[in-house]
Amino acid sequence: MPDDREDLPGPFDLTGRTAVVTGGARGLGRGITLALLAAGADVVSLGRSPLPAELTDTAAALGRRLTARTLDLADTAAITATARDVLAEHRIDILVNNAGVQDRHPAVEFPLEAWDHVIDVNLRAVFQLCQLFGGPMLDRGGAVVNVASLLSFQGGITVPAYAASKGGVAQLTKALCNEWAGRGVNVNAVAPGYMDTELNSALLADPVRREQISARIPAGRWGRPEDVGNVVVFLASPAAAYVHGQVLAVDGGWLAR
Repeated sequence: MPDDREDLPGPFDLTGRTAVVTGGARGLGRGITLALLAAGADVVSLGRSPLPAELTDTAAALGRRLTARTLDLADTAAITATARDVLAEHRIDILVNNAGVQDRHPAVEFPLEAWDHVIDVNLRAVFQLCQLFGGPMLDRGGAVVNVASLLSFQGGITVPAYAASKGGVAQLTKALCNEWAGRGVNVNAVAPGYMDTELNSALLADPVRREQISARIPAGRWGRPEDVGNVVVFLASPAAAYVHGQVLAVDGGWLAR
């Protein structure tokens, strides 16, 4: 009797699904996009950066559809218009709110304009995108994966707006879980640790601070975009069907130390 088990989709298979990834062209977003493509999903990247050849070539080689839309996540009207355009062309099964901004100032000197910009991009836009793309999922199921941070748990230094925004992302994830889990939508978050990406360029350029951070990471290295991308695939896949409202640290053990 032939064994047909090889023809069955695996628990991490995303074939036939389409994901929206904010900031999907660079940094952690690049790793998330690559992981989703490898798992079988088509991807729509929303952000200000063009798609690099690495991503388009990978999508073509895998037979996946990869498109990009230019979007300023500080622009509320633009988010609404872009989401409507995307939904007119695609059934969106997965939303990954990855894009974020950072600004560093001592708290007493932190410009309010900078505070508002960080909160707008990192938190308000996340909620708006969850409304726009998550709403249709309530009728058929889907997955939302928000990108939180170690600063969802810790306060950081000279980054009060970023810490506040990422604390908000963690709480928003739990709030949406409470409303949406019973309607077939998994809402979870990943909390990346110290990642070797452009967002951490200031830390990476400081040899003293870089060594202090590295010495505390039990895994012995800073994270890479694919480390986060693979966890996003898990949270978006059937393997995570009973995982709801979690903020999963992908930190090389930082929080355990």
